[in-house]
Amino acid sequence: MTILYVTGAGVSAESGIPTFRGEDGYWTIGSVNYTPQEMATRQMYETNPGQFLLWYYRRFASYRDVPPNGVHRWLADQCNALDGDRPHARLITQNIDGLDGRAGNRDYVCIHGRLDLMTRYDDQMALHDAMPYSDDTVMLDDTVMRDVFTAAPFMPAPWDKVAPSSDGDAALEAELLALCQIDAAAGPQPGVSLKPYVLLFDEYYTDLYRMGTAEAWMAESSRMVFIGTSFSVNITAIALRSAISRGIPVEIVDPAPVDLGIPDGMADITCHCMTAKEWVGYRSSSAAAGMFA
Repeated sequence: MTILYVTGAGVSAESGIPTFRGEDGYWTIGSVNYTPQEMATRQMYETNPGQFLLWYYRRFASYRDVPPNGVHRWLADQCNALDGDRPHARLITQNIDGLDGRAGNRDYVCIHGRLDLMTRYDDQMALHDAMPYSDDTVMLDDTVMRDVFTAAPFMPAPWDKVAPSSDGDAALEAELLALCQIDAAAGPQPGVSLKPYVLLFDEYYTDLYRMGTAEAWMAESSRMVFIGTSFSVNITAIALRSAISRGIPVEIVDPAPVDLGIPDGMADITCHCMTAKEWVGYRSSSAAAGMFA
């Protein structure tokens, strides 16, 4: 059995990336005309792709040179280590910054995608339009998945090709539209236009985001540890329900954990009121080593 880590913005905050819901967070600051919840939607991409791409470009530009921190590297070591022929730990991250991979993690699930990658517009549409089942999850058979990934694999996002000018947002939007092969008047075209590989508010968890793998890792885990994440996000709620239904221990690492409303005795939950960095230091200390062997 394997430890499953489920991480959120609190991990990358140690690298200086804003958390989602803080005062300077990505879900707090939108654009002049739209809230973040309106910006990060497929509808916005389809109807106002210039502003959509500009918003995501500025998110990427804000952390493109940010390095992974000690928590990312510690998690990578945990996940790359083996217990016999099995990984010691697995990681599902909600972060789209790609820092876990840059820290050396060889196999982890980016359940909300990665902003440094793109797919063709119709790739995500094919998965999005599949029949969903419970918990906003879509499971597709191997034939559909093979067809989708063969048709258009992931590709590097062209953010670094952008050459900002002094002509303002209109010129920047035009350049982003051109790089993503989107006609401003016609909008995104299936099979042609590029779309950031990020899960949007009006999309489902699908196997494009390795949801099937995430569920398999939940089912085989012997312990779950939630680090730097709220439980208002679907994937954390799904993972927590999985852990409780299977009766495995749960740890929550959060400086100010919220009351989950779970009756005493219903679940084996331990809260660590500390940051991700503090917890890794505690976890790695000689005093704690025996507790987590």
